[in-house]
Amino acid sequence: MPDTKAAPDASRRSERSRRAIYDAALALVAENGYARTTVEGIAARAGVGKQTIYRWWPTGTRAAVLLEAFLDLATHTAEGAGGVADVDFPDTGDLAADLKTVLRATVDELTDSAFERATRALTAEGILDATLGAEFTARLLEPQLQAYIRRIEAAQAVGAVDPAVDPRIAVELFVGPLHHRWLHRTQPLTHDYADALVDHALLGLAPRR
Repeated sequence: MPDTKAAPDASRRSERSRRAIYDAALALVAENGYARTTVEGIAARAGVGKQTIYRWWPTGTRAAVLLEAFLDLATHTAEGAGGVADVDFPDTGDLAADLKTVLRATVDELTDSAFERATRALTAEGILDATLGAEFTARLLEPQLQAYIRRIEAAQAVGAVDPAVDPRIAVELFVGPLHHRWLHRTQPLTHDYADALVDHALLGLAPRR
């Protein structure tokens, strides 16, 4: 009687291994910090050989693995909860309300332990490694900034923002102070602070009479 047992699905096995590597990288950074996280440790935690990591990430660096793990986490969070990683910026017709919604989501993400240590690790490493920093910006930060820009441009089109305003600079008025406070821990990062940023910045963006 022929053996009808299905052959193992290599693609499913690879996906399980890749996700185990993502989970291991994020967990180790959260538990031990970036400096004490190694490729060997990630492989051991994920239950895979080091060669698997070197095959999928030819540079073989913990930063490359962590970057992809973080991007995956941000994407799945956005899909599940409409989070900040989602580039579909809300447009309810109320610019202040839309900005507050997104900045509050950013506060929640930056203060979430699942994100914070990984984000800080990648931010610090990106300063030292220009290639990694550029990839982090291009793959995660820039799509978010472009979503802000499109929302500002939509507000200009309906007269809610001065047409002379540079949308890129306008966006920096919102996200710049938020990330400065988070990076340097000068003050607590809260929803009230996010709301205040929007209120103050919009005073400068209002159409001139």
